Amino acid sequence: MSEKNIFVTQPYLPALEEFVPYLQQIWDNKILTNGGPMHQQLEAQLCEHLGVEHIALFNNGTIALLTALQALRISGEVITTPYSFVATAHSLLWNGIKPVFVDIDPQTLNIDPAKIEAAITPQTTAILPVHCYGNTCDVDAIQKIADNYNLRVIYDAAHAFGVKDAGGSILRHGDLSVLSFHATKVFNTFEGGAIICPDAKTKKRIDQLKNFGFVDEVTVVAPGINGKMGEINAAFGLLQLKHIDEAMLARQKIDLAYRDQLKDIKGISLQGATGQIVSNYSYFPILVEADYPLSRDELYEKLKEHSIFTRRYFYPLISEFPMYRGMTSSKRSNLPVANSVSERVLCLPIYPALEEQSVSAIVSIIRSLQASHS
Repeated sequence: MSEKNIFVTQPYLPALEEFVPYLQQIWDNKILTNGGPMHQQLEAQLCEHLGVEHIALFNNGTIALLTALQALRISGEVITTPYSFVATAHSLLWNGIKPVFVDIDPQTLNIDPAKIEAAITPQTTAILPVHCYGNTCDVDAIQKIADNYNLRVIYDAAHAFGVKDAGGSILRHGDLSVLSFHATKVFNTFEGGAIICPDAKTKKRIDQLKNFGFVDEVTVVAPGINGKMGEINAAFGLLQLKHIDEAMLARQKIDLAYRDQLKDIKGISLQGATGQIVSNYSYFPILVEADYPLSRDELYEKLKEHSIFTRRYFYPLISEFPMYRGMTSSKRSNLPVANSVSERVLCLPIYPALEEQSVSAIVSIIRSLQASHS
């Protein structure tokens, strides 16, 4: 095993010399932000790559979530999952909206549609599901509930770049889908995000909201925010996009290697894809079960001793943080599956540069710990 640390995620980094021409173009254009040429080019290329018609770029995924809620004028209560990164729920609080948590499906780890209807009240205005680890939600069941109760659906698709179901891009579902381009994501712009828009009118409103609400030089029509992506971030995205297919293929090979080598280790459960025909292999979660001789946290610490840095993702649940803990929907009795998974999950390292011998070394440690403590 190399002495070099093996992290749970790393960005794909093209050669530095590939980036220099983009920087030269920005220098020559003398446009750094406010929807410059790189920004416009990245929007166009992402639409083509993702198979969507309209996309609005943002400086990060959290601001994109905040703006998506503003764009649809969401208020009151929104039903969401506790099994996500905390930005999902924070975006609601920042908009003065009450999150209402419901439990997750034990197979997909996404929001359980069977639990949604019981959580709907007269104050409910929307559903905010998450395509966790890039696994697709049950979009048909969620949309049926939304249609029956006249609710909006905004998908937190931070993990779902490039994911497709039988009908095409998973990002086409719901009223809006929100992406993250953070440095740890499959596709990144250092920091960044985007909203997938269903039509040009919606994109125009979102573009105004991310620029303080300006319509023209002297007219402000909404209390917008500064959510614009700068030209350097857009340029990095353009460069990343050239290599994304190569990066996805590398991730797929790592995913397959893990599955092959972990499949017979007692006490380690693997999470499979949930019906998408194209995955992005963004994470590799395992569940450490009761019949593994170490607890999840003990395995986490043992791997760290070998310079293997995994992540207990998502632990704690959002519902366990102080600003959410007092809510009725946060009670552990309301979220038995989410709490159980949160206490067992461990995401193993997966990134394009991870070598096969490193995968084998990680699995060997997990296997040897199982054998030595049994």
